[in-house]
Amino acid sequence: MPDHPVYSIGAVVRMLGIPAATIRTWEERYGVVVPERSPGGHRLYSRLQVEQLRFVGDRLSDGTSVGDAYRLLQGRLASGVPLESVKIPGGGGLLILLAEQDPFAADFSDYFLRTEGYGVTVISTAEQALAEAVRKTPDLVVIDLMISGAQGLRLCAQLRRHFDVPVLAISTLDLRDEALEAGAAAFLKKPLEPLRLVSVVRDLLGQSAYLRSSAVVDSGP
Repeated sequence: MPDHPVYSIGAVVRMLGIPAATIRTWEERYGVVVPERSPGGHRLYSRLQVEQLRFVGDRLSDGTSVGDAYRLLQGRLASGVPLESVKIPGGGGLLILLAEQDPFAADFSDYFLRTEGYGVTVISTAEQALAEAVRKTPDLVVIDLMISGAQGLRLCAQLRRHFDVPVLAISTLDLRDEALEAGAAAFLKKPLEPLRLVSVVRDLLGQSAYLRSSAVVDSGP
């Protein structure tokens, strides 16, 4: 599975619990984990880069200085030694709100997410999605940006403004930058690959749902 950048810096903050200002400082000082920049200037991280930052964070937790942690990371990268894999929790009863107007695409995503143990509520309009989020706040929202006559970006912004939950935006169109501007934590272009969909959802929910109260969120560039 290609390692495309899909995560905003706000999503990385949620996943790792490392402040956005710290991540930006490390990028400028050490130049090892350098994300792609979207046309709008947003930092976009791949899954591999998230694991590299996680490696640094884990070394700091062990008492290693940040400079030594980055030297260790550079050594691993140069030698080709893989980073330790992180075990991300399964569904554990977490709730995903899937706002998808295409019934076939909704069934596809619903099936693969439920096989991972997540609870899924499927909604076909933006208005219903917002009402359902008010009724029962989900742990993650997946939004097809073409929902309700392309109201997905507006829905992203509304959810980001009123609820402290990550949003995964999906679309047949290349609206990655617009989705990030609207507050999405990550973007995937359709048609969705099942493994990529599941891995991104697991990443976004791996720690954030359990550490939400202590995580620092910054969705800026």
